[in-house]
Amino acid sequence: AITPEQAANPNFEVNVFANGYGLRSQRTARVQGSINGNFLYNIQYTGTDGGIFNKYKVEGGKDFIDTREEVNTEPILGTSPRWVVAAENIGVGVFASSTIQASAEGANADFIDVKSTAKIAVLNLSDPQITRQIEFTIPFTAAQTKDGYQIGRIDVPILNAAKTKIFIGCSLSRTDVTKKSGSTATNPQTWSSATSALGTATLVVDYPSLTNPKLIFADPNISKTNNNSYRTMTQYVGTDGNIYQANATSGSQILRINASTSEYDNSYNFDLKTALGTSNNLSIRAWRYIKDGVGIVLFNETNVAGGYLALVDLNARTATRVTTENQTDVGFSGLTAAQNGGVTLTGTFGQFQNIGVIGDNAYVPMTPNGVDGNLYIINYKTKQVTKGAKLKNQSGSFYLGAY
Repeated sequence: AITPEQAANPNFEVNVFANGYGLRSQRTARVQGSINGNFLYNIQYTGTDGGIFNKYKVEGGKDFIDTREEVNTEPILGTSPRWVVAAENIGVGVFASSTIQASAEGANADFIDVKSTAKIAVLNLSDPQITRQIEFTIPFTAAQTKDGYQIGRIDVPILNAAKTKIFIGCSLSRTDVTKKSGSTATNPQTWSSATSALGTATLVVDYPSLTNPKLIFADPNISKTNNNSYRTMTQYVGTDGNIYQANATSGSQILRINASTSEYDNSYNFDLKTALGTSNNLSIRAWRYIKDGVGIVLFNETNVAGGYLALVDLNARTATRVTTENQTDVGFSGLTAAQNGGVTLTGTFGQFQNIGVIGDNAYVPMTPNGVDGNLYIINYKTKQVTKGAKLKNQSGSFYLGAY
């Protein structure tokens, strides 16, 4: 942990490998932070301790204290839960799966129906414990499930401003019900996919009861891209009370859910590609709503190496590029094995987790895979960019977020 003064000093070096603190997790820890910066939280992902919640007190420098206030979410959410701080002191973990009913096992079976199941657990982060949990069938219509629609992953839950509803991003897919099943050496029954005719989907439940589940859909003519994200938060409550939701991490749009109706506002569509006037497709990899309709976006551009930043005005639906020194480095966008002599180069932006905010400033660590970089500080009002602390890196690593 560093001070804002150290963060803004380009002569100050952060070397997490020499002076860092390891969080317990078999795979990449999906870290969340308290708004006041006093605590970090993590639910371990996969492995023997997958599903275990841990809380760490931030003492400064390399000093963190494991509070040992462990909570086991595995019986509810499994060993690979997706979770976020949905509001201050409120954590929400989610998990979804889908099961296809077929006429027989194995290959050459007919599709009959599909059932999608969601699990939700609410955690009190001040006094770590699970305060409520629920499991239910995701409420597609009978016609939709017969037509192959299902949700196999949910993520990025957020509480609305009134703290009466939770909105959860969904990975919506569709099985081709006209085709018989196949099989592979590792999977005795496989199914072909069909193109979805439905728009971007969000699962909504009442809070704190977690009851009355409902699916809301964006107009498919506006967006069909999934909004379940990967490792980063992609929806935020705006200053105006509406929820702004990126169809990330592959889309270029930010959608709006109306605070009054809890439905998609299909009159609203912010498209980063349009706002920046690019001909190539863009993918929002991470973003953060800052204040007053302004946010900061991290994005990749198709067929262009590097990772790029933009300030977006969601009210005016405009965007301004933010320039950083190393933005064209391919370590931000990555390379396939075929592009890189048989070795995959993982792009930093595809793994990014969190953008820090203090007052009017956003804090973005910019380190290509295996390359040193810097912490950049962007003032959302003045658009001033400060190249801050040096971030010492090592081969195969990168800094995933600021809190």
